[in-house]
Amino acid sequence: MKYHTLDELRTVAEVEPHGARTLSRSERLGRWAELLERNPHWHLSTLHQTEYQTPEIRAAMRSDHSPLTVAFNDPLLRAAGMADDTYGEARRFFDLEDGQLHEIICYCHFGATVPASSAARHIRTLLTPPRVSLLSRLRQLVFG
Repeated sequence: MKYHTLDELRTVAEVEPHGARTLSRSERLGRWAELLERNPHWHLSTLHQTEYQTPEIRAAMRSDHSPLTVAFNDPLLRAAGMADDTYGEARRFFDLEDGQLHEIICYCHFGATVPASSAARHIRTLLTPPRVSLLSRLRQLVFG
């Protein structure tokens, strides 16, 4: 049997760490919320003024002991592909828009720290389909 390095194998096959599996967006978000709910009274660091940063700076933003760090420290989420605990990586990995991640992590909503339970609650709202009003449903039926 011939020995091949991992880099050599990657040229001919898709190589995943042992036990890694693809998680859906809902599974990734659900796992993140679950991790935060395990210690609901933790006060985690926020990121300062994410909405005012350039996309490049915002993508690189991180803070020790943030909700993003909680996610990154989880072996399951790391095996699923979370590369680090930066804003940009969380946006990519959890498939979030800036406004959605801003609601979870930004200083302007919580101050210097956010309770883990609050961050989890915001994440859970992303898993719930938006409610459609009766008027919207009628409009859809009439106008298509």
